[in-house]
Amino acid sequence: MTLGYIMELRKKIGTDPIIMVGACVLILNEKAQLLLQQRKDNKSWGLPGGAMELGESLEEVAVREMEEETGLIPTRLELLKTFSGKEFYYKYPHGDEVYNVVTAFICKNYEGSIKYDESEAIDIGFFDLSDLPLRISPPDCLVIMDFLKTQHSI
Repeated sequence: MTLGYIMELRKKIGTDPIIMVGACVLILNEKAQLLLQQRKDNKSWGLPGGAMELGESLEEVAVREMEEETGLIPTRLELLKTFSGKEFYYKYPHGDEVYNVVTAFICKNYEGSIKYDESEAIDIGFFDLSDLPLRISPPDCLVIMDFLKTQHSI
């Protein structure tokens, strides 16, 4: 297994801020519930997603991360929006600093069964949009709020 692009970059520059391009996926089941995973590193809930590897398209990132982090394989993705700016700055618990440029996709059609990577997450589950967990990762919270405003007119 080779180290990913971001890990290779981090070996060279340490924890200094970087611009990190990636994708996330808002996965909705037939009850219009949102799938969230609880991260192992900060115990916050968040969307499946991650950083782009060299040569990948944003849609390929979304598909790869969705499968790696949830066990689900999308059969159709819908583009929501690309997010960036100072609101998407994040400092990880281990000190790495990033300014995220994240493209969010919506997935309502998928195959497979839910399973999660225990090295990255401690729980995973679907939540009613009106009853989301209180502790959601700040960048993901902004994406979810935008989705709720644009898709559900609140």
